[in-house]
Amino acid sequence: MGTGTGFIALTLHIIKTIIPTFNPQIYASDILLEAIDLAKKNAERNNFLEQIEFIHSDLFHSFPESLQHSLDVIIFNPPYLPSIKNSIYKRTEDRSWDGGEQGFEVFIDFLNQIPDFLHSTESRIYYIYSSGVELTKLYSLIEQKGFKNTILERRHIFMEDIFLNRLQLKDD
Repeated sequence: MGTGTGFIALTLHIIKTIIPTFNPQIYASDILLEAIDLAKKNAERNNFLEQIEFIHSDLFHSFPESLQHSLDVIIFNPPYLPSIKNSIYKRTEDRSWDGGEQGFEVFIDFLNQIPDFLHSTESRIYYIYSSGVELTKLYSLIEQKGFKNTILERRHIFMEDIFLNRLQLKDD
């Protein structure tokens, strides 16, 4: 989700060709049609177009019903920066980085939709986030939604830290 250029989907397919026991069905989705078109072009250049299913969707809104309760792993590159206050120049492309006023409203909407698509309590969600938002507030909201968050890696890039996180449903 948030496939952009399709790099992660293409990488997963390459891994699939190298490791015979790794055999996932790969879906690549994005809110921007331009991103889907670019990801398809990149897949076509690498002869992978038929092996990856591309979905133009605002989060899960356009996902087929057949995918409900079927996803074991989701990799999400969410829009994670706060909106520019008082911006009169909103562009379609802004949806790729604009996570909402606090920077995580889109991600919380994702969490509200995800239970309908997770295959089981063993399913995992991997996502990145920026230190440019109130991470303690985000992590608190994640916990309130019934998920356990684990920070897997932290990288300092330019003026922010980027966190790779893993989510799983909490055991009750």
